[in-house]
Amino acid sequence: MLHDRVLVALDREAGERRSGAGIVIPATAAVGKRLSWGEVSAVGQHVRQVQLGDRVLFDPEDRAEVELSGRDYVLLRERDLHAVAAPRVESGSTGLYL
Repeated sequence: MLHDRVLVALDREAGERRSGAGIVIPATAAVGKRLSWGEVSAVGQHVRQVQLGDRVLFDPEDRAEVELSGRDYVLLRERDLHAVAAPRVESGSTGLYL
């Protein structure tokens, strides 16, 4: 990876979802702008806030998709990430950096 790029493996959440009340929402349902979660697979040498294995929140509209070894990934700039959920966060913290 070069510069400030982050390679993110997509979460397999595509498909039916359930609302908080238990209503099934089909994958084809039109929803407002919804952000996606993924796991960081590789980072460039200028990435400062993200490490391998972190879960990151990003806008699925602003992405470049790539397929490597039969798996789908998203290539993003670090500044395009909205939040980071990391197990390395101190206890008592939320685990999200906004």
